[in-house]
Amino acid sequence: MTEFAPVDPTSTDAWSQLAGIAEGFSPDLREWFATDPGRAGRYTFQAGDLTVDLSKNLLTDEILAQLLQLAQDVDVPGRFSAMISGEHINVTEDRAVLHTALRRPKDGVGLVPPAGFVVDGADIDADVHATLDKVYAFADKVRSGAWTGITGKAIKTVVNIGIGGSDLGPVMVYEALKPYVQAGLECRFVSNIDPTDVYEKTANLDPETTLFIVASKTFGTLETLTNARLAREWLWNQLLASGAIADTDAARSDAVAKHFVAVSTALDKVAAFGIDPENAFGFWDWVGGRFSIDSAIGTSVVVAIGPDNWRAFLSGFHTVDEHMRTAPLEQNVPVLMGLLNVWYSNFLKAQSHAVLPYAQYLHRFPAYLQQLTMESNGKSVRWDGTPVTTDTGEIFWGEPGTNGQHAFYQLIHQGTRLIPADFIAVANPAHPLKDETGDGAAVEPGQDVHGLFMANFFAQTKALAFGKTAAEVRAEGTDESVVPARSFSGNRPTTSILAPALTPSVVGQLIALYEHIVFTEGTIWGIDSFDQWGVELGKQLALQVAPAVDGDADALAAQDSSTKALISKYLELRN
Repeated sequence: MTEFAPVDPTSTDAWSQLAGIAEGFSPDLREWFATDPGRAGRYTFQAGDLTVDLSKNLLTDEILAQLLQLAQDVDVPGRFSAMISGEHINVTEDRAVLHTALRRPKDGVGLVPPAGFVVDGADIDADVHATLDKVYAFADKVRSGAWTGITGKAIKTVVNIGIGGSDLGPVMVYEALKPYVQAGLECRFVSNIDPTDVYEKTANLDPETTLFIVASKTFGTLETLTNARLAREWLWNQLLASGAIADTDAARSDAVAKHFVAVSTALDKVAAFGIDPENAFGFWDWVGGRFSIDSAIGTSVVVAIGPDNWRAFLSGFHTVDEHMRTAPLEQNVPVLMGLLNVWYSNFLKAQSHAVLPYAQYLHRFPAYLQQLTMESNGKSVRWDGTPVTTDTGEIFWGEPGTNGQHAFYQLIHQGTRLIPADFIAVANPAHPLKDETGDGAAVEPGQDVHGLFMANFFAQTKALAFGKTAAEVRAEGTDESVVPARSFSGNRPTTSILAPALTPSVVGQLIALYEHIVFTEGTIWGIDSFDQWGVELGKQLALQVAPAVDGDADALAAQDSSTKALISKYLELRN
C-alpha cells in the first residue's frame, strides 16, 4: 500500500499565489466576455454526454493555472489512482474505497485496474457482478409477475425501507427516472423514524401486492429496523383482517418470506427477522452509504426500471469515472469544478453552493447532494489526524427551476453573499407539451413549454453574470428613487450543465460527476471524505436518552438541565 501523507495546501506556492489574487480581486464578467470572444469556448468542456460551461465563473487563465498547480501539488491524480486500485484511503476505518468498482463493465475490456483485480483477498469484479446478476434475476421475477405475494398475486408496489444513503439515492434516482418505470409498478420510500412516514407510505396499499425491501448493511440501523417492524405489523394486521392468512405463527412467517427481502450482509439478523437469507442482497464495507446507489441498495429502482436500464445507468457512471481517470487536469470536468469550489470557499469566502436543476424529475437531486457533499467533506481533521488548515465543506442546497426563481433567487441575484450555483438542464424533455392557447401576450399559442422553461435557464445565468447597471435602468425611464433597487451587480458565478435528455446514463453521469467533485475537494483539503464519525454521536446519545423519554426517572435525572426540562415538558404534553 502507498502511504499518502496529506499535503498542507496552504504550504504550497499555488495557494500563496491564489491568496494574492483573491486580495483585492475585482471580477468583471462583462469586460472579460467583451474583450475575450473565445472565453465561452475555452471554458466549456465535455464529460460524456454532459456539456459543462464554466465561462460564467469568476475565473481567469491565471487563476485556473494556479488551481491546476494546486491539484498537482496535492496529487489529485495519484490519490484517485490509489482509490480505484483498492488502497485503503479511508484511513480512519482502514478500508478501501471502491464505489467506482460497482459500475465496471462485466466484459472487463480495457479496465484499469485490469478485470479480476483483488483487494483484501477478494475478486472485486466477480463479487460485484455476482450480486448484480442476483439482483437482476430478482427484478425480472417481480416485473414478470413470477414473484407473487402470499395469496398468489403479482407485486404492484415496492416499499423501500432505509435511511441516509439507503434512501436518498434510491428515491432520487426513482424520481429522476420515472418515465422508465414499468407500467403497473410503483415504488414508495420510508426513511424517517417519525411513525407518520411509515403510516403514510402504507396508506391505501394492498398488502397482497406489496413487497418491502429492508436496506441496512448491518441490519441494525435503528430507524430502518424500527420501520421494518412497523411494516411487518402492518402486513400481518392487514392480511389477518382480510382473511388472507390464518392467525398462526406459520402463516405470519410465510407472509414475511413472501413480502420482505433485504439488502444486507448480516444474514443471521435477516433470518431472525423472518426474511429468507436467499432473498438478501449484499454489499461491502468498501461502499460508503452515500456512494452506494449503484450497489444492491438500488434494488428497488432495478425492479422499477428493469435491468437493461440499470445497466445503462451504471454505464453512465463508468463513462465519467473514465473521464476522471484519463482526462488531463486542464480538461477534467470534476477536477475543474472541485477546484472552483475550493477557490470560492477558501479564497472568496463563499459559504454555500446552490444546485438548481431545470428538470422536475431531478427535484430530489439537491437533497441527495447534501448528503454526498456535506457528510463527505464536513470534517475538521485531516486524514492523518491533524487539524485542517483551511475551511472545509460547503453547504449545498437548492430546488428545481423555475420554482426556486420565485423563492430564493432574490438572495442570489442581489444579496450580500456570494453563492456559486450549478444550473442543470436537458435539451429533450420526457413530456414535450405545447401551450396551444397561449395568453395573448407573453406566450404565443402553440408555445413549446420546454423552450419557455429553457429560456429561463439561459436567462438566469446571463442575469447573474452580467447584471444590470444603473445606467441601463435609467435608460428605461425608471424613477431615480428606485434605480438602486432595480440595479444588479452581476458577477454572480454559475456553472451550466446541459445534457441531451434525462436518460439512465445521464443520471449516472451526473451522480459520478459530483462524487468526483467531492473527491477532488477532499484531496485538496487533506481530509478523509469516506468516513462519517460525526453522524454517530447523536445516534449513541439517542439510545441513552430513550429510557428518559419513556419515563425512567433515573435516566431523566441523569440528563443535563436543558434536556431534562425539555423531556419533562414533552412527557407532560404527551400525557
